[in-house]
Amino acid sequence: MPTRSSNEPCIPLHIAERVVESILAQKLAPGERLGEQELADNFAVSRTMVREALMQLQARGFVQVQPRRGWYVVQPTVEEAQDAFAARRIIETGILSEAGRPMQSVIGQLRRHIAQEQQVIEGADAATRAFLLADFHVCLAEQMGHRLLALTLRDLTARTTLAATLYQSTHSANQSCAEHERIVAALERGDTEAAKTLMLEHIGMVERSLDIRPPKPPPVAGDRLRATLAPVSAELLADSALTSMEKPVV
Repeated sequence: MPTRSSNEPCIPLHIAERVVESILAQKLAPGERLGEQELADNFAVSRTMVREALMQLQARGFVQVQPRRGWYVVQPTVEEAQDAFAARRIIETGILSEAGRPMQSVIGQLRRHIAQEQQVIEGADAATRAFLLADFHVCLAEQMGHRLLALTLRDLTARTTLAATLYQSTHSANQSCAEHERIVAALERGDTEAAKTLMLEHIGMVERSLDIRPPKPPPVAGDRLRATLAPVSAELLADSALTSMEKPVV
């Protein structure tokens, strides 16, 4: 009976993290199909390993399985998108209130991250740009000494990235980078309250930039039937070729 090698349990996690990275980079779109065989070929692993990774992603809310069709990247509803943004506001402002490391080293690393953001905005591909801008928030949590919250925030940021892709965000890369810089500047001044306010404004700006419109209520059955059977406009009928046709012989 074949035995697993010591690194095999890590393979599904590696595949799952690569999928999340692709979501953060906006390379995987909401509703995109994830074929088991294609993933197995790409990672040179068995479909069993791929299925384990997809089940992990399903538990984290990134993919769903459709009977007889396969695995798909989720398409967050308006309510799910709003919930993810609300969770980010709670976690990220909390992180700013509870620094676990000396701020001097935190600021230095965040400044380097923003320099990378500026560099990729000027010349890198869109995927690298999207990933770095999303990663700023995870980097902030890590540098502030909150490793567990950083993992949670990574997933939440990926969820809001899916929402930004699905609902066509108009928030530009330059705008995000500038807002990140203002947050770090406030931290550098020692003004935690200003940093929290700027973070709330930043997350709010990203959320408001989405083309989220409240769904129209479904029509009442009787109203829909009346609308369906209403006569066509007289003006349209006057110009219609149908009005000049002979009536069919019954």
